[in-house]
Amino acid sequence: MTNGYQAAIETNPPEEAHAQPEDSVRLSQEQQHRASFYGLLAGLLRSSPDQATLDEVARLASVDQTEAQMTLAMSMLGLAASTCGAESVSGEYHDLFIGLGRGELVPYGSWYQTGFLMERPLGHLRDDLAALGYQRSEEVAEPEDHVAALCEVMMLMILDDVDIATQSRFFSTHMDGWIERFFEDVSVARAAVFYRALGRLGIAFMGFEKQYLSMQA
Repeated sequence: MTNGYQAAIETNPPEEAHAQPEDSVRLSQEQQHRASFYGLLAGLLRSSPDQATLDEVARLASVDQTEAQMTLAMSMLGLAASTCGAESVSGEYHDLFIGLGRGELVPYGSWYQTGFLMERPLGHLRDDLAALGYQRSEEVAEPEDHVAALCEVMMLMILDDVDIATQSRFFSTHMDGWIERFFEDVSVARAAVFYRALGRLGIAFMGFEKQYLSMQA
């Protein structure tokens, strides 16, 4: 699911930014699935998807529906992708995250934690990213606390086989708490149809992540 998505950050040096295909083989299936979910969320929140991406996401509609929140949310996102065209999803994305002046939602960690942009949480995040060897790509204008960038950091840490303790600290410090509220807001957004389904998947996945990372501690 991550193919074709624009990376918001890159490692330093750039050639180490992504795990090579042969490196992914050594990752367990569980870790590959985690990375794929983070990549999916990051790509759909970084920019509005084109029709080819929506067609790919639509394949999730065939996931076996059980009572598990994750599988239900995956199937619902797939159904939404199969019924919403790229033009309508692009309109949703604009109304939600761009708007005239600002969108219905503000997808930045500092905003959710303090009510303002470019606040102290962003400075702490930049310090931790530098310590991990990550830096923002020169082509990206958004601050590093954009929700898509944070999901991409988690994806890269998984692909780079960063230890679980470090992943858990990063998640608890920079994502836990506010990111669930963000996805809850997306799931009930007035301007959303497709993105409501993405919000429900985000809620389910972040709940899974909190449980998974706490069990690994």
